[in-house]
Amino acid sequence: MNLITSAIGQGFLWGILGIGLFLTFRILDFPDMTVEGTFPMGAAVCVAAISHGVSPILATLLAIVIGMVAGLVTGLLYTKGRIPILLAGILVMTACYSINLRIMGTSNISLLGKQSLFTNHFLESLPKYFDSVTLGLLIVIIVTLILAMFLQTNLGQAFIATGDNETMAKSLGIHIDSMKIMGLMVSNGLIALSGALVAQSDGYADVNMGIGIIVIGLASIIIGEVVFGNLSMNQRLIAVTCGSILYRFVLLIVLQLGFSTNDLNLISSIVLALCLMLPTFRKALHLDKFIKNSVKTPLPDKKVRNHD
Repeated sequence: MNLITSAIGQGFLWGILGIGLFLTFRILDFPDMTVEGTFPMGAAVCVAAISHGVSPILATLLAIVIGMVAGLVTGLLYTKGRIPILLAGILVMTACYSINLRIMGTSNISLLGKQSLFTNHFLESLPKYFDSVTLGLLIVIIVTLILAMFLQTNLGQAFIATGDNETMAKSLGIHIDSMKIMGLMVSNGLIALSGALVAQSDGYADVNMGIGIIVIGLASIIIGEVVFGNLSMNQRLIAVTCGSILYRFVLLIVLQLGFSTNDLNLISSIVLALCLMLPTFRKALHLDKFIKNSVKTPLPDKKVRNHD
């Protein structure tokens, strides 16, 4: 039971990463490698600030701001510097590694004996691992509601239009470069928030905790889409969090089968690859056509013979 509760709690905390990545990967329709730098940066800034006496709430907000700054740099390199988005993200991600070392002063920092968002009387009174479930669920609800309301505004619709069709958006007078910069800033702010929460939950920040993070975020998005199918935009935001929880259950099952934690990145890549190839498999095996025909084809009526 504790393992299941822990998986759900971690799913909520990592789900914020998936939501942040969803904004760039699905709405703006490009991959942002900055995520592998902003996730550990959020953790580094938050833990370093708490270690220097800053309150956990302020430290978490500071992590969000730093993440947004990193997204701003990527956006400026992409839109103003005309550097391809993949390369711009890699450049910022690489720079973040050195910056994180500067912030922490070492490769990792522990929160042992320090306060965090998880060390308050209410959360500590809950059963084991229910603190991450409670806090994670609360923050996911807040983030999802804010994004859902934002996407319904004129600015949010302009943001979606930019990802759908840049030419059309430009013809409507939308400043597409501003939309891209805004999307990268909000996305990386949420990713840094996820890093700060995960670091406080685990009790430490490590400079290498961003390796393979983009695969985890993509797995949350793809699993949610595969499991829940065609959804509205607001429903897809919820599906990302559900996908994150399901992904944590997959990892839990794999670990229970005896695999080492060193294999998690390999397993994550395999799971993501299978999910991405699922539509191809379904098309190659004609599963969609088979399912459609099975639904449409009525069962043969049984003729009743009259006995005179």
